[in-house]
Amino acid sequence: MSESRSSTVVTHRLSAAWLRARLGQWTGALLVLLGCAACVHGVISVGQLTPGAAGQVGAGVLLALLASQFPVRIARSEQSFSAAGIFTILLLLMHGPAAAGLAAAAETWGGRWRRANRRVAPVIEASAAALAMVACGSVLQAVLPLLSRGTAGMLATLLMAAMLFGSLHHAASTALMAALRPLLQGRPASPEDFGRGIGWTGIAHAATAAIAALLFIEQQRSGLTVMLAMALIVGLLFTTLHFFTLQQQADDAVRQAAADAVEREAELAASIARERAAALKAQHVRELALSERRFHNAFTHAPIGMALMSFDGHIRQANPALHTLLGFEGGDLETRLFTEVLNPLDAASLQREMARVMRREAESLSLELCCRHSDGSEVWVIANGSLFSEPGAHEPCFILQIQDISARRRAEHELRHRAFHDKLTGLPNRDRFNELLSRALDAAHTDPSRRFAVLFLDFDRFKLINDSQGHAVGDEFLVRASGRLHRCLRHRDTLARLGGDEFAILADDLAHDGDAVTLAERLLESLREPLGLPGIAITASASIGITFSSMGYRSPEDMLRDADIAMYRAKVDGKARFALFDVRLHTEVSSRLRLEADLREALERRQLTVAYQPMFELATGRLQGFEALARWNHPTLGPVSPGTFIPIAEESGLVVQLTDFVLDSACRQLREWQRTNPEFDEIAVHINVASNDVARGGLVGRVTDVLQRTSLRPRHLKIELTENILMTQLAAAMGTLRQLRELGVGLAVDDFGTGYSSLSHLSVLPIDSLKIDMSFVRNLRVGSSEAAVIRAIVLLGTSLGKRVIAEGIESRSQQEQLRDLGCEQGQGFYLSRPLPPEAVPQLLEAAPTQPAPLNPSDTLPQSLQVH
Repeated sequence: MSESRSSTVVTHRLSAAWLRARLGQWTGALLVLLGCAACVHGVISVGQLTPGAAGQVGAGVLLALLASQFPVRIARSEQSFSAAGIFTILLLLMHGPAAAGLAAAAETWGGRWRRANRRVAPVIEASAAALAMVACGSVLQAVLPLLSRGTAGMLATLLMAAMLFGSLHHAASTALMAALRPLLQGRPASPEDFGRGIGWTGIAHAATAAIAALLFIEQQRSGLTVMLAMALIVGLLFTTLHFFTLQQQADDAVRQAAADAVEREAELAASIARERAAALKAQHVRELALSERRFHNAFTHAPIGMALMSFDGHIRQANPALHTLLGFEGGDLETRLFTEVLNPLDAASLQREMARVMRREAESLSLELCCRHSDGSEVWVIANGSLFSEPGAHEPCFILQIQDISARRRAEHELRHRAFHDKLTGLPNRDRFNELLSRALDAAHTDPSRRFAVLFLDFDRFKLINDSQGHAVGDEFLVRASGRLHRCLRHRDTLARLGGDEFAILADDLAHDGDAVTLAERLLESLREPLGLPGIAITASASIGITFSSMGYRSPEDMLRDADIAMYRAKVDGKARFALFDVRLHTEVSSRLRLEADLREALERRQLTVAYQPMFELATGRLQGFEALARWNHPTLGPVSPGTFIPIAEESGLVVQLTDFVLDSACRQLREWQRTNPEFDEIAVHINVASNDVARGGLVGRVTDVLQRTSLRPRHLKIELTENILMTQLAAAMGTLRQLRELGVGLAVDDFGTGYSSLSHLSVLPIDSLKIDMSFVRNLRVGSSEAAVIRAIVLLGTSLGKRVIAEGIESRSQQEQLRDLGCEQGQGFYLSRPLPPEAVPQLLEAAPTQPAPLNPSDTLPQSLQVH
């Protein structure tokens, strides 16, 4: 029933709204018709005026239309006014209601058109304005003559009448639209509709009417020109006011937007703060309520031991995990002193740290403690403790968290043993030996009367045993041999395996140095008895080097190094013996180290030189090339033999730097000779390269860089490598050799015949020359075995397409035999000693294109020959 009534009410309301909307449409149409009629009447009336008056009306209408585009908005309201009303009322005063109606319609239509949502509304409002202007203007036109007759002056009467008219016209047009607009929207009119458009705007229209009256009076007095000037000034003022109000509106909008944003942010922040405070308060209450229950659960069910202790060390409460850890039944630990289950030394440490926490010198403690299990075994734990306040307690207590670390301690002990002991023999390793040796050195520095020695032992034939019998037998040999050595030691001596088959013995607390010699003899004697290994009995021997603390060592590394040096001296002297490190060996090593440092400095400062030993064609004596040889003239020692400093360079890692120096110097020098003398155009330079250079991958890049930097053609450079280098590092060297050949650099095998080259290797090696070792040339005799070897090398080189060069030619007989055996080129002191760079041009001038003399060096001054 209620639903039916509601439906009926809604239907009645919809019908009433539809009727009001229709009434509004009809009323609007009627209003538009009346307005159009008023406008048509105005046009006809203006047409009856003189041309000048009609022009004034047209100008006034256009000015009203233009001025309506620059409204002045009243602050803090949606109402506005413009200067168009001045021109409308001026036309009323000058030409009557018909002309003013046209201006009012243009003013209203222009002002409403650009901001109306529907294009019908401006037409209706313009019609209402025209009707209101014609009606009100007719009243003013009729009343004005009556008022002027009864007043003292025209000015005051006209002003008052104009202001009253402006307000009346505004009220009339506003009332028409206030009555019509609700009808068009389908709703009844309300008092707010009539009051919304009347207010400050009515006062503004009264003011514009007064201005129009003043302009009219001035036109009556001074003529149309002055009136137009004043009208222009008024228009400019209104235009300026229009733009000023627009700027104010924009500023107000920005300020309002900022204020709104700040207000919103403040409200949001306050709301968040309130919510957060409420949440924190609720959370705090919940946490307080749950804290005691959580602590009880955590304490009782913790997987690690926990205990609450009084400051005197009594256990107030212990959880089940602590009882299990220490092997007690539940409740047995309560009222006990915790120190009763600790190692006495650890108990003192715990009491000391607890006292520091109680004095607020530390916030907590953390100790590794050794506890006693109820069965008497040790339990290692880590204890972390701090002050704790129980809920409802009068004073704080101490809480301990105790975690079992026994497994970790055992693992650490095992790892330490592994870190400092050899896995194979179980002996101390190098790190452990250095640690013990360092302690012995410190003790000897504290007590100079204390003596000890280091014995460095290396088995003489271990590599042979390992290679022939296999690694398993080799490992068993080391185990049994080390056991035999260990049985020869005193209880205070230490045997360590340093690595491989190297062992060291720290003979501590010696009565005199001879005790170490006696120990070495005992060790050597024990090794003379064969060692029984699976399937074989091996007799071992060793070389031992001995050094003593009386030498004044500061570091274990130095002492072990000198013992190692003495051991190598024993090997050089014949093996299976011992050697003592003395001042002579120390001086030899020191001298070698100083020479290494001097060589490094000489290379950095480019103080070395390069000598060039000519290489001749044996059949014609023509100069074919040079071998570049490094020379070092030490500033204090004088000339140092290459046999001395080149091994030092190889051992110290300076050989690469030395090779680069010779390579750069020789290529640069040969290119300089080629620029100054065309006879050098086909001369090549040979340079020896060490094994380290061949094995590493940077040689090709360095050679390429030198060739580019010196502009030397690759075919004028020959790289020489010894036969043993090629065979022992063939796999690593093959790629480098092929890249050098692809670059155009020549390759030669130096000291050929002293190694173990195979024909299969020689056939695939990218070499173009074989250099016969000088040991074969030195003993060359007619019909000798050396002659047969050289003949075989020449035949081999010829069959493989390799050039054969002989080294070490020191007599005419050797030169002639080599030539007769088919050897193409040769070098040696008989042909020419190594020459300094400044002597080479003189050699070429002596016989630039002719066969060389049997001994070209005879043509050179002795001072220019390098020995």
